[in-house]
Amino acid sequence: MNIDSAQIPPDVLSVCARLRAAGHQAHLVGGGIRDLLLGRQPADFDVATDAHPQQVLALFGSRYAVPTGLQHGTVTVVTEVAGGDGAATATSAATLSAATTVSDAPGGVGDLAPSRVHRHVEVTTFRGEGAYIDGRRPTSVTYVGSLQEDLSRRDFTMNAIGYDPISTVLTDPFEGRQDLARRRVRAVGDAEARFREDGLRPMRAIRQATQLEFEIDPPTLRAIRPTLDVFRKVSAERIRDEVLKLLSARRPSTGIELMRHTGMLAEVLPELLEGVGVAQNRFHKHDVYDHTLAVVDAMGADAVTKLGALLHDIGKPRARQPREGAPGEFTFFKHEYVGAEMADAVCRRFKLSNADRDRVVALVHHHMFFYTPDWTDGTVRRFVRRVGPDVLPALFALREGDIVGRGRDEDPESELGELRRRIAVVSAEDSATRVGDLAIDGRDVMRILGRGPGREIGILLERLLEQVLDDPSLNTPAHLERLLREIVPPPAS
Repeated sequence: MNIDSAQIPPDVLSVCARLRAAGHQAHLVGGGIRDLLLGRQPADFDVATDAHPQQVLALFGSRYAVPTGLQHGTVTVVTEVAGGDGAATATSAATLSAATTVSDAPGGVGDLAPSRVHRHVEVTTFRGEGAYIDGRRPTSVTYVGSLQEDLSRRDFTMNAIGYDPISTVLTDPFEGRQDLARRRVRAVGDAEARFREDGLRPMRAIRQATQLEFEIDPPTLRAIRPTLDVFRKVSAERIRDEVLKLLSARRPSTGIELMRHTGMLAEVLPELLEGVGVAQNRFHKHDVYDHTLAVVDAMGADAVTKLGALLHDIGKPRARQPREGAPGEFTFFKHEYVGAEMADAVCRRFKLSNADRDRVVALVHHHMFFYTPDWTDGTVRRFVRRVGPDVLPALFALREGDIVGRGRDEDPESELGELRRRIAVVSAEDSATRVGDLAIDGRDVMRILGRGPGREIGILLERLLEQVLDDPSLNTPAHLERLLREIVPPPAS
């Protein structure tokens, strides 16, 4: 398992070359090296060096070097990506000698053109850390003289590998390559000590194992439960970000199960545990919890939509009632309403953006729709309006996963195909599905009726929309004015 230097972008190579030319060390470290060793294209690159932050700032200049984390020894160097499209242009490290300057190197940080794509390369001084007291930050940061000392403070062996792209020397003091080959997440040194330094690390272990489809080394896995007291200090925003990254994996269920067995799920999403062992009915093979995991695994969607899927049946345990005349079966009447309230609370706890929270809550609230062929075109338009055109693709992705997750080998297309086709037809008609699509607006209504602003104007527009939903041909200024005068006849003289 080796690194192909041709996969390192020239602008990143040039940053390392400039540090080397100034007499400093420059090693690529962290996730970028891990991904290169796995044959993946890294999302970003980090550089570790013995140069102190002020030296890095002086070397690259204030135009290209940003003091983003001086208290942690970090300076961000802004480079220009070769090709201008964000893709790394392959080149050989041999083409960049130790004397190469950044402005001379291809894709270097010479004059940064506004129209070009820029990369942020974090350059951090080799450092050691003092004691941790808040489960996140060390009480002090000290600069150390060697790469190995710097790597020893990192979380997992696969992330504690350094690579000098100029000399092509790889430094792996904790057998990270061996763990990558064995597909194993293992803490550097004592796992419990690593997890007590930063309370998020146990969740990062689970998330990275899920994304990479690795196993967690048994001593590392055993260290999670005893350090949950430190995990509880982690901010909601950091936990949210890890949850969303985990949900972006091919099979999120493996990570959620790891969270359950280690006790972490009870800290992050205790509502999901309410579904464990909750039997459903003849239409479902699984209990509520296992059904939920099957749904999320079956979906090809973005992480926020998958969060909606994770929470879609969260209200079932609280809404469950025995099914009359069917011993051992249960109904879940209006569980989507209960679930929408619970999902809203979860999203607020996670501090999701308003837009993401609205989408998640809408998915939970609307996931129980039932289409029948006797729906009129107006009914289809009302469905689109009620759900929202922007939410519809995510709702269909959720419903497809929901059907697969029943475990009955049902074909989602047989249940959703006709409605999908009918929505496409009515959407192609360019018909109004919201008040803003009407051919007249509130000012027109006030002018036609000779009235001032007020709540009644909005109500009248909603009534006009109801008629247009049934007959889109009415959406013209003339037709709507006529309808408006019929709804509000002139006062008797």
